[in-house]
Amino acid sequence: MKKIITGTLILGACSSFLAAQNNFPNVIFILADDLGYSDIEPYGQEKIKTPNLTAMTRNGMQFMQFYAGTSVSAPSRASLMTGLHTGHTRIRGNFEHIPEGQEPVGNLQTLADLFHQAGYVTGCFGKWGLGYPNSGSEATDKGFDEFYGYNCQRKAHTYYPQWLYDGKTKVLLNGKSYSQDLIHQKALDFIRKNKDRSFFGYFTYTLPHAGLEQPNDSILKMYSGKYPEPKAFKGYGDYADTPEPRAQFAGMVTRLDTYVGQIRNELEKLGIAENTLIIFTSDNGPHLEGGADPAFFACDKTLRGTKRSLYEGGMRVPMIAEWKGTIKPGTISELPAAFWDMMPTFADITGQQKSWIQTTDGISFLPELKGTGTQTKHKYLYWEFHEENGRQALRQGDWKLIRQNIRSGNPTLELYNLKSDPFEKNNLAASKSNRVNSMKKLLDKARTHSELFNFGINEE
Repeated sequence: MKKIITGTLILGACSSFLAAQNNFPNVIFILADDLGYSDIEPYGQEKIKTPNLTAMTRNGMQFMQFYAGTSVSAPSRASLMTGLHTGHTRIRGNFEHIPEGQEPVGNLQTLADLFHQAGYVTGCFGKWGLGYPNSGSEATDKGFDEFYGYNCQRKAHTYYPQWLYDGKTKVLLNGKSYSQDLIHQKALDFIRKNKDRSFFGYFTYTLPHAGLEQPNDSILKMYSGKYPEPKAFKGYGDYADTPEPRAQFAGMVTRLDTYVGQIRNELEKLGIAENTLIIFTSDNGPHLEGGADPAFFACDKTLRGTKRSLYEGGMRVPMIAEWKGTIKPGTISELPAAFWDMMPTFADITGQQKSWIQTTDGISFLPELKGTGTQTKHKYLYWEFHEENGRQALRQGDWKLIRQNIRSGNPTLELYNLKSDPFEKNNLAASKSNRVNSMKKLLDKARTHSELFNFGINEE
């Protein structure tokens, strides 16, 4: 791989001028944590209010077949940051370090590096989870000018932490401050102070990940006492006691929606809404921890599976893009796309199709966003997962193959036609052996060897 020169004196001197001259849009990428496909109103949710995301959908494009990097946090985010699917990323599973942090993402350039090369100022606010403190892989080591939030995804299990990080500096707290409000204010401040230059904001709120807790304010009171609560959740480990887990979950989703509304309002107030692309999505499907009850909030659009599964519900996620004057309002997209498509899309948006030379597994979907030109489609999409005995999945056209229980030495195969069977109820593997065999060959070729994440197949 060729070395990409970023952050040099020459680039530093002219990058801001370059961005301004080309009128590149600001980009805000809002990443929810464990928010399921149908947990918000635009995707069928009937019990939780998300008016701001509904407004985003009316004014932008709603993707119906968009996928996270995989079905748990660290590898999904590594896929997003590096433009590689989980058969090629260094991080393919959750790998914790004691006392704090996760395995470093490696030497590849990130989305933040890409935007830096185009002259943007970059900021990450929320959860990082791709390198422990002093690993050389903290957010500010990986292209971000600013970072505020959790370095470690496990520490993010509590919403009233003892500390957060400002860059690499540990900021001690009293355990009584709600982290998401602190993070959100830093994100808004980032927008305000960079209103006159091109910026990339990566806002990685941990809502609605467990534990289920938040201030007892007007948002929570919208739902408190509204739902039948079978029992209170008794906290354990990282998770707090939760007397009303259903109300807490609903409130956390609405709180996230409120943050989205405040971001959109701030862009309007500053007069930069028309030059800002906002993307909202989630890192994987809905969780079952901390008293969460995704079955209670299910609707007729709810997909099979939850976090950690490679069924659609584990990794197909909501994705809404709003870009006034560029994206046609109220557009529905059926394009199958995934996290690793973000890097080539952003390279396209910032005019770096040729100068950005890092290899990715992605395809730019800028033609889809603009509704102009020919949109290239993937030959296949691939995922892997390394907990619970190991899984792989591959989507080719409307067909999806899942290999389960890999480490058992006796894996099983499941085949679904997502067009006729979007809820994956009818396993066709036994009656479609030719298709299974052809897709299995692709499944075997899709990954490269990994010493860290190895379930004993396709070894060098």
